[in-house]
Amino acid sequence: MTYRTYHVFFRNLSNELKVRIVAELKKKDLCVNNLREKLNVEQSKLSHALASLKSCGIVNSMVDGKKRVYSLNKKTVLPILNIIDRHGKEFCKGNCEECQKYGRVK
Repeated sequence: MTYRTYHVFFRNLSNELKVRIVAELKKKDLCVNNLREKLNVEQSKLSHALASLKSCGIVNSMVDGKKRVYSLNKKTVLPILNIIDRHGKEFCKGNCEECQKYGRVK
């Protein structure tokens, strides 16, 4: 692995829309229309963000009839998010400048 792998992975997660998508998919698998409604975003922007997340392996998709259902990569990404959640609770504790801006860590 090189720094490029880290750069691509974290660059995907430095985008607010992509992080919102990941947060929704952490709760449950969703199709594009459900994601669009939950996030109140144009379908074209959503599709572009999903394509980027999918190409990086952060999300997966499956065809279910006429719709495509997206899910979080449960093998690698979900454990990473759980570690980040634990890190936030144990070390960050909502005291940093960014947490003050976006809200305390829960």
